[in-house]
Amino acid sequence: MKHIQILIVFLLIAQTAFAGGPWSQPKGGLYLKLSEWWTIFDEHYTDQGELDPNQTNGIFNTTIYAEYGLTDRITAIVNAPILSRNVVNNIRSATTQELLFPGDAITTFGDTDVTLKYGITKPGSRIPIAASITFGLPTGRSVGGEQNNLQTGDGEFNQMVKLHAGTGFNLSDGLSGYVSTYAGYNNRSQGFSEEIRFGAEIGLGLVNNKLWINGRLDIVESLKNGDTAATTTSTSIFANNAEFTNIGVEANLYITPTFGIAAGVATPLRGEIIAAGAAYNVGIFLDLK
Repeated sequence: MKHIQILIVFLLIAQTAFAGGPWSQPKGGLYLKLSEWWTIFDEHYTDQGELDPNQTNGIFNTTIYAEYGLTDRITAIVNAPILSRNVVNNIRSATTQELLFPGDAITTFGDTDVTLKYGITKPGSRIPIAASITFGLPTGRSVGGEQNNLQTGDGEFNQMVKLHAGTGFNLSDGLSGYVSTYAGYNNRSQGFSEEIRFGAEIGLGLVNNKLWINGRLDIVESLKNGDTAATTTSTSIFANNAEFTNIGVEANLYITPTFGIAAGVATPLRGEIIAAGAAYNVGIFLDLK
């Protein structure tokens, strides 16, 4: 069976409504989240945007996400998949149970993102605006498995700049919310194409802000200016020239004023060279603002 490289986007639902966007952490403020993210899929979008079947794949990431306020306007952010497992299932004949294509798996560290975010407007502004730069560190494994066709990283160092804006609002007693948006440019290396990224998020705080529900839209458009092939005879978790429109929803519940649990799901509405399956996450967080 011929396979196509498949891009899995690790940050689509990794961050909560409270972490990220144009809002900076106060000096000394700390936000931590430990989460499990996974997707299992047997279809992918081709480079023409059509659905094609593939050998059943599973991606499982245990991730630590952290934000720390260096100053009231500068926030340091780390997103590190400390355990990343890529699994390809066996394919057997439905009639004879003969093994047609063997499965495979690797478990390693994933690629890490390190971000610095600067609040352009002063803390407490009605419409906060921030700029960020993210360094994608190739800490994962770009070649693995019996056939050397599994990955937990793409092997390239990228730099992404973003501009964020948003605002918060109160609807009534015990009910508040926010909206935010971003636009960014991802400069990639090792023959990968650059990307333009857009996104928006809306959230509602219920029960005196103890329960937050947020919805998110993310769009990635490839400039298709790289020289790495968009298709291959191997299967991996990162690909060149990938594009998608993705929607996600997440719930965050504060059990105490500083500790909570989160769960979410995201799925692509359309895509090119991406998995055509939903991704899920569950986690716990500590909010020490």
